[in-house]
Amino acid sequence: MRVFLACAMALAFAGTAKADMKASFEWGPTTKCFDSKSPPFKVSGVPSGTVKLGFDMRDLDAPDYYHGGGKVDYSGQSNVPYGAFRYKGPCPPTKHRYRFTVKALDAKGKELGKAVAAKSFP
Repeated sequence: MRVFLACAMALAFAGTAKADMKASFEWGPTTKCFDSKSPPFKVSGVPSGTVKLGFDMRDLDAPDYYHGGGKVDYSGQSNVPYGAFRYKGPCPPTKHRYRFTVKALDAKGKELGKAVAAKSFP
């Protein structure tokens, strides 16, 4: 019974850590049509043990087009600057909505937390 309770508590705390992570971004200096430099991000609630942040962008209006993403080293900073990773930037014919998923990764690449942020471009 104690093992069961310990496992349940561990899962509860892991779920809480994932739920607390937040990310936001501004297009900032991002230029239209495949600017390969990532926009600037703000992150908070990143779980302890995180050594990298993984980013992935999806076009919610053209889900079959893969924009990619990248990984950046993480050492406790809340700001990820413009151009921290390379990807295929937005180039919509009209306004499109884009979603970034940000994953907190440990040294072995295990996901410790995740946050999602979406915004229209342009």
